Amino acid sequence: MREELKKARAYEEEMEKQIRPEDRPMFHLSSRVGWMNDPNGFSFYDGMYHMFYQYHPFDSHWGPMHWGHAVSRDLLHWEYLPCALAPDEIWDQNGCFSGSAAVTDDGRHVLMYTGVIRRTDEDGTDVDIQTQNLAFGDGVNYEKFIQNPVIDGSMLPQGGSFHDFRDPKLWRMPDGSWRALIADNHTGHGGWFLLYRSSDLIHWEYMHVMAANENRIGLMWECPDFFELDGEHVLLGSAQDMLPKGFEYHNGNGTFYLTGDYDPESERFAEKDNHSIDYGIDFYAPQTILTEDGRRVMIGWMQNWDTCNLHTKSTPWFGMMSIPRELSMQNGILFQTPIRELEQYRCSPVERKNIHLCDGDLRINGIRGRTADLEIELWPADPSVMYQRFAVRFAQNEKWRTGVSFRPHESTLKIDRKFSGSRRAVINQRRARVNHDRGRLKIRLILDRFSVEVFVNDGEKVMSAVIGTELDADGFSFFADGDLYMNVTFHQLMV
Repeated sequence: MREELKKARAYEEEMEKQIRPEDRPMFHLSSRVGWMNDPNGFSFYDGMYHMFYQYHPFDSHWGPMHWGHAVSRDLLHWEYLPCALAPDEIWDQNGCFSGSAAVTDDGRHVLMYTGVIRRTDEDGTDVDIQTQNLAFGDGVNYEKFIQNPVIDGSMLPQGGSFHDFRDPKLWRMPDGSWRALIADNHTGHGGWFLLYRSSDLIHWEYMHVMAANENRIGLMWECPDFFELDGEHVLLGSAQDMLPKGFEYHNGNGTFYLTGDYDPESERFAEKDNHSIDYGIDFYAPQTILTEDGRRVMIGWMQNWDTCNLHTKSTPWFGMMSIPRELSMQNGILFQTPIRELEQYRCSPVERKNIHLCDGDLRINGIRGRTADLEIELWPADPSVMYQRFAVRFAQNEKWRTGVSFRPHESTLKIDRKFSGSRRAVINQRRARVNHDRGRLKIRLILDRFSVEVFVNDGEKVMSAVIGTELDADGFSFFADGDLYMNVTFHQLMV
């Protein structure tokens, strides 16, 4: 084991002792220490779910990328394992960037990751060179392949960029061969996803472009994932520097999915449609896994690149993952619901039916807390007279609150965290267009201390946000501008 990895492991083991469990999310995976961003190597190996992540253990801000590591049996209770990768070889000395994981025929856990080296051009400009590399291990310790890199810039198609060539998604074909889908920047056209094949994991060849941006959705594309779901093929990606298209995409960095037809003979994907994955503030770089019982489950980094550097250096940890989400396709739309295992940790139920709410606020006894599962169904009191607005506020006291509001006339749902403690002019509000039946809407909120995830109409739309409100702000209230009824089911969550 090289000195860099020993140093990272010793540091995280010692510094972790200074972080109290109550200062972390209860059931969202957070960084063991220091900085976390993209999920990596989401996989099932040796009876455990493995999640690696982009990691800078020595600082709570982005730095030389390592791979952190955690395991779980249910995707809700996580155990930290020692740092898996450190930037300690000639091909990755400036960072071990994102990648994926699989299992070999001989039972080894293989990681495929992007290695980064930084060189200075003749004009003095620093440039990154990104390549794809392998590491083999037993679920705890990993040894980098001595012949790395296995895919480099010489294997790019014309117009490709070895500066932005990263995030390999690795999978096995039915015939035992391997495929890797890799993000790259097509000069002048934005990102594209490139498909590579290998018979032995070691020797690779370029096949073709699987999907191309052509400057439609942001600029550079990152973090591809590709799978079949309910008879349709889905390609996930994350886009940098997006411009909004109505309510479908937001300014900045965000996520998208492409649906399309896949020809297994030519291994080509023909895109049919595209949409955002998450319409909130904080969600990026998702990866999926097929669970043992056949569910497609997705986890993303629950943060926004434009707001992730506002904390102080003394912050002991930064960055968390979303709740695991079960995926399904319904009428061409990607539905997402909280993983069903969460339901067994519900307690202290409060259920109220047919609550009449008219032009005012309401608080309900027993509904409070910062780890909670709240389900709301609302509808107009008189179908011929539509209410103007409904809102639910949470993480609330006399000073703080975060809210979700619905305007049926506009068919929009808004998340608003401007009163959650930020002192900066950062992203605090986002809106999504939602379907409703003459004012009837279903909303489910999952709250875990420092985050909220909003699932609309059983997962048809999702909006995620982190919040920094002090934990003693734990109240809930309901508001109506107009006349409506609602059903409310509330549970505390003790995971």
